[in-house]
Amino acid sequence: MVKLIDATDLILGRVASYVAKEALKGEQFIIINSEKAVISGSKKAVFEKYKSRVDRGEPFKGPFFPKRPDLLFKRAIRGMLPYKQDKGRKALKRIKVFIGNPNLESIPEPINMEKMNAKKLKLLKYVKLEELCKYLGWK
Repeated sequence: MVKLIDATDLILGRVASYVAKEALKGEQFIIINSEKAVISGSKKAVFEKYKSRVDRGEPFKGPFFPKRPDLLFKRAIRGMLPYKQDKGRKALKRIKVFIGNPNLESIPEPINMEKMNAKKLKLLKYVKLEELCKYLGWK
């Protein structure tokens, strides 16, 4: 069964860990509105952290770090999976991440993810994934 997650105002790390754990059990996921997910922390600290990851390495040799929101979201999930093993590769293939809301044939009802909402943070310091990706050079 395919599960749908609308990532609007959800914390990236919490959603990624939930999806990774469930994908290892065999669940399939479709994540929409990935650009509206948030990363907790001050804007300056988050921008510095991700800018250093993008600048690391060489242009032709790598490591290559994504700048698009959907690929960055999937990379966060990949970091929580044993992707070098067979079970991790299969779990990663069961996860689809989209920018915006794609036209899918049969869209299941989104899962309630209230406990992962950014409004639950004590300090309301966070950065939208779209804002971060524009800083990194997307669009």
